[in-house]
Order: sequence, then structure tokens, then C-alpha cells
Amino acid sequence: MSNTTRRSLLLAAAALPLADCGGLIPQAPPSNIYNLSPKTTFPESLPRVDWQLVVEEPYAAGGLDSHKIAIYTNPYEVKYYAEARWAERAPRMVQTLLVESFENTGKIVAVGRQSVGLRSDFNLKSDLREFQAMLKDGQTAPEVVIVLQAKMIAQPRQQIVASATFERRATAKSAGILDVVEAFDDALGKILRDTVAWAMTAAKKQN
Repeated sequence: MSNTTRRSLLLAAAALPLADCGGLIPQAPPSNIYNLSPKTTFPESLPRVDWQLVVEEPYAAGGLDSHKIAIYTNPYEVKYYAEARWAERAPRMVQTLLVESFENTGKIVAVGRQSVGLRSDFNLKSDLREFQAMLKDGQTAPEVVIVLQAKMIAQPRQQIVASATFERRATAKSAGILDVVEAFDDALGKILRDTVAWAMTAAKKQN
């Protein structure tokens, strides 16, 4: 038997167990994908502005810069809900929802991401400092905590004209993932409303 024939037989034999027992190869379970909603209602006193805005993707620490839904059971360890994930990485999702929320006011000339090539009067820079559920000893349902630190940067001088920190909390109705996501939506909705109203009030077009 030639070396070439022997090698062909060995490769064929090695492939047989994989073909026969393909179901034994471990695979990750499919994830349920969740998204949150932009804000659609704002105070009637919200001013109409004559400037254009670029919303930059928020910075987030490694544990939060993920598609995974984070939960803390102690101050030192981040865990994630099994078989559940956000539709986008958390900071990217927050950026998307901020853009949509500004658009939903109907009171801004133009708003978009950096990638759309918008020539902005202001850039909204932010840090997503908290974006997780927290379950303390004795609690039966987690509390969602979201903290967004934001700055309005006047262009082209790159001058900070306003800064603020927004924090919201919401307790889930139960430990179930749908109730946890609903609590995220509640807390983030308030953050979106507060951030949009603050930005459109605090920033004035530079002469």
C-alpha cells in the first residue's frame, strides 16, 4: 500500500466519527435577542434648535461594552444572563436610541452618527458608566442601574459648553428576563428623555 493511499484511508476513517456523531459536538444555545425603545414624548417646553448634532458612541468599560446583558450579584464580579443578549453592543445601542430620540422631537435640524458625514455644530460625547442589573442578597428581583455622563462639545473649536450626569434606577417586577429588560427600557427611557431635553436646552449655536 502506498503512502498516499494509506493517508487517504486514515483521513476517511478520522472523518467518520464526526459524520456519524455530529450531534455530539457542543454548540452554544441560541440567544434570545432584546432591544430597547427610543423616547417619543418630551416636554412641550422643549425648544426648537437651529443646529446640527453628531451623537458619538458612548465609551463603556470592558464589562459593559458587550452584547451580553450584565448583572452584578456583588460589587466585584460581573456576570451575564444566559441565552440572552442585546441586539447591539450596549454602547452602540444607546447611541442608536439617542439619535432616534433626538429625531423624534421634531425640533432639531439634523442629528446622526459620526459615520454619516454630518457637518455638526455640536458633538455629544458620553460615558456609559453603569448599564446593568444588580441583585443583592435577600432580593427576589434585580434593580437596573444606568448612569450616563454627557458633554456637549461645540465645533469646530472642540469646546465643552455643557456637561451633566444622568442616573436612573428601575426595579424589575420579577427575576425573569422579560421583566428585567422592561426595567432596562424604563430606566433608559428616562435617561434618553433627560439627556435630549438637557442637550437642546443647554447648548446654543456658537457665533
